[in-house]
Amino acid sequence: MSDKKIIIAIDGYSSSGKSTMARRLAAKIGYRYIDSGAMYRAVTLFALDNGIIAPDGTIDRYALDKALPSIKIDFRPMPDGSQHTLLNGHDVETEIRQLRVSDNVSPVAAIKEVRKALTALQRELGQEKGIVMDGRDIGTTVFPEAELKIFVNASAETRARRRFLEMCEKGDNVNYEEVLANVVRRDHIDETREESPLHRADDAIDLDNSVMTLDEQNDWLERQYKSALDKLQ
Repeated sequence: MSDKKIIIAIDGYSSSGKSTMARRLAAKIGYRYIDSGAMYRAVTLFALDNGIIAPDGTIDRYALDKALPSIKIDFRPMPDGSQHTLLNGHDVETEIRQLRVSDNVSPVAAIKEVRKALTALQRELGQEKGIVMDGRDIGTTVFPEAELKIFVNASAETRARRRFLEMCEKGDNVNYEEVLANVVRRDHIDETREESPLHRADDAIDLDNSVMTLDEQNDWLERQYKSALDKLQ
């Protein structure tokens, strides 16, 4: 692979498969993978566990804003090439993938102060380039100068089915209708939030992976990466 390091921003809707493809590309080309969504999930888990989010979903925004400086997020690389999310030094990778976090993460991620704090951290992680980062606003807000931007989408039903099967494989007790409702709700919040709403960057390359296999998706992304490098020669 080229010695030239770039920033690869992969944005898209929830459960569109962007994290899987981002992680695999990063491992193949020797880049660092950053899951920005895991950061928002970690903040949400902290808020849930510390009573900042009430049982009815109401968020104490003052308490959350006050707590943000004490929320430390990092990533631990694993032998299989994946990474686990650390919240204040504790591995919370399993907890942040639970439906209780999924049900609350979009409202938390819509809060201006949360986005400001995590955007700063994400930019710091990408200072030296050589990263693949996925999320909702990586190519539009976090790294508008990224050399390669991808926007991933698939139907809500397709994304919910993927998420449902993934959770079942992990032993989670969920049903498809519940997962679909979560996907649709998160789409609406992500698209309509005031701070950095989800939308495609003007210079992003579209990918609808509804009927693609993982191998086809990964091969397509690698071709986009090589093409982006060629343009820098």
